[in-house]
Amino acid sequence: QVQLVESGGGLVQAGGSLRLSCAASGITFEDYAMGWYRQAPGKQRELVAAITNGRNTNYADSVKGRFTISRDNAKRTVYLQMNSLKPEDTAVYFCNAGWYSNIYRPSDAWGQGTQVTVSS
Repeated sequence: QVQLVESGGGLVQAGGSLRLSCAASGITFEDYAMGWYRQAPGKQRELVAAITNGRNTNYADSVKGRFTISRDNAKRTVYLQMNSLKPEDTAVYFCNAGWYSNIYRPSDAWGQGTQVTVSS
């Protein structure tokens, strides 16, 4: 059974940084692409960043240059380093194990999410 556990969220002032982590179990981690999504109140869940099993990365335009996704296959963990945070980055952040073929394709496996709140 796939389990994804996110951590690292919190309250930060605009311009600050956070590092999110997502620990995976129940899958052959190195075979999967991984994605970070976020969902703000009243909005649809959106893909923020993705990393292939070959470590190629892709970012939403809104976070390019500020966020960095990375993975440690030995620890079965994917990270999202978030710098220069803005109030509009406030959301619940989720990770997902999926596939990448031109675009990121999510699976049905989601973690519980971690809240990120950026104050102005």
